[in-house]
Amino acid sequence: MELRLLEYFWTVADAGTVSEAARRLHVTQPTVSRQIQALEDELDTQLFDREHNRLTLTEAGVFLRSRAQEILSLTQQTEQAFTDRQRAVMTGNLRIGCVEADNSATMAMMLEEMTAEYPEVTFSITTGDGAIITDQLDKGLVDVAVLLEPVDTTKYESLRLPRVERWGLLMAREAFLATRDVITPQDMGGLPLIMSERPAVRTMLDHWLAGAEPPHIIGHFNLNFNVVPLVERQVGMALSIEGVNRDVDHDRLKFLPLSPTLSTHCVLVWRRNRVLTPLVADYIRRFREAFS
Repeated sequence: MELRLLEYFWTVADAGTVSEAARRLHVTQPTVSRQIQALEDELDTQLFDREHNRLTLTEAGVFLRSRAQEILSLTQQTEQAFTDRQRAVMTGNLRIGCVEADNSATMAMMLEEMTAEYPEVTFSITTGDGAIITDQLDKGLVDVAVLLEPVDTTKYESLRLPRVERWGLLMAREAFLATRDVITPQDMGGLPLIMSERPAVRTMLDHWLAGAEPPHIIGHFNLNFNVVPLVERQVGMALSIEGVNRDVDHDRLKFLPLSPTLSTHCVLVWRRNRVLTPLVADYIRRFREAFS
């Protein structure tokens, strides 16, 4: 006998009508009627006398109602006991490394869920580029990390996040290319460019250029905050992703996407072959359930 059938039966017995039971259960009246009929067929016993719109328990129905109340109460108590046990386990500090990207919002959403469910959980967030974050992950200084592709994840467990990160150039409004809608490989020749010093990013850019004249790389940066003043003063243009530039001063700066479109994703990574604490395992589980 399914618990669901007992719950439907008990609700009908308590409500006295199928319509009221359907309202309480947030289902349709035919659904309730089918479930009650299925239970009566399973038990080969009539549980209700049906008179007009009212349902009255038979003798067998009265007996089942008392048993159903005991079973459902015990089920709720058992579920609550496991919930309480889980809450007791979920304490401590979750250490997260995260790059600057649109997917920072995804990280925040998962943290919002977790801290609402487990108020005793705290968190520490380290922001940096992929090299800094992976170094901290390897040293055990962070538990999980959100990294921006291109990135080598072969030595980690990983989960690719669905939100797309679009690459382009951040430039001053007065820059000669700012009247364009996109940046093509042919536009890049000789441009004063500030970019990440990660080799994987340079390789990605070279593939996108497809043999076109390369830009003139004048400097490197790892956090967008520090490069914005240089771009405003037209020292150079910055190769970055759209998501980290949403809050810049758009009266002074403009982001132009690359064309052909150059897009990558973020990945959630954690160390391979390590025993995860319940806290870390639960955080990863939330990502898996949302995006796997």
